[in-house]
Amino acid sequence: MRGPVAAEQIPAFTQQDLRDRFLVQDLLVEGEYRAVPSHYDRVVAVGAVPTAAPLSLEAIPEIRSEFFLEHREIGIVNVGGAGTVTADGEEFAMAPEAVLYLGRGPREVAFASADAAEPARFYGFSAPAHTAYPNTLATPEEGTIRELGDQLTSNRRTLRQVIHENGIRSCQVGMGVTRLHPGNMWNTMPAHTHERRTEFYLYFDVAGDARVLHLMGSPEETRHIVVGDRELVMSPSWSIHPGVGTQAYAFVWAMAGENQSFDDMDHVQITEMV
Repeated sequence: MRGPVAAEQIPAFTQQDLRDRFLVQDLLVEGEYRAVPSHYDRVVAVGAVPTAAPLSLEAIPEIRSEFFLEHREIGIVNVGGAGTVTADGEEFAMAPEAVLYLGRGPREVAFASADAAEPARFYGFSAPAHTAYPNTLATPEEGTIRELGDQLTSNRRTLRQVIHENGIRSCQVGMGVTRLHPGNMWNTMPAHTHERRTEFYLYFDVAGDARVLHLMGSPEETRHIVVGDRELVMSPSWSIHPGVGTQAYAFVWAMAGENQSFDDMDHVQITEMV
């Protein structure tokens, strides 16, 4: 179980302490299903990379449920090759960067790849759910598209909102994909916090030896984590979460908490950060 960590603890942390508590490096492992529970809004991060055989969405002891979605919902993004997700017999074709919402209720969920040599890589973000919303698939072309940033400040990016208050309905999960334009490195600046929501970042298409420098901590006590391809950073509500890469990249952002208002954030100018 990851967390909880208070902002006041950060000054005493070593770099390894930060990585142990906020970075997940082995979530997407070929041929395996993995789940990482956290105390941050009770979010569970899920990874499934099916190869020769399908993998199941399995309940874990920390959620005290007979099956995973008994009291939960989940947003799923495919950051690998083509695949399928089957929920109680209903099959959803998952192209790369397709997003699937599964509401509370399905007992049997299976992940499969179309080609074991180029497996699908399913990342899931799950939070508690108080009711059931319909299972809904969004293709890579669907969602609310927002063009943000500026080439002059190296943060020109396309943000795609998929699971949100004006898109696919959920109890509290918000999810989408952001891709930086070529030649851009900053995923957001100025920075911000979400005092009312937890946010997880799964970085992908971080090619070769490229890395992303993910900034975290309170604005008055900033720290960094060096992140590689298909690695996940958990960002508590008190933490900033901008990042800058050695080249353009993409990331899945996912949130859960008190509200689903995407623009409910507290901006922090770079001149206010230490």
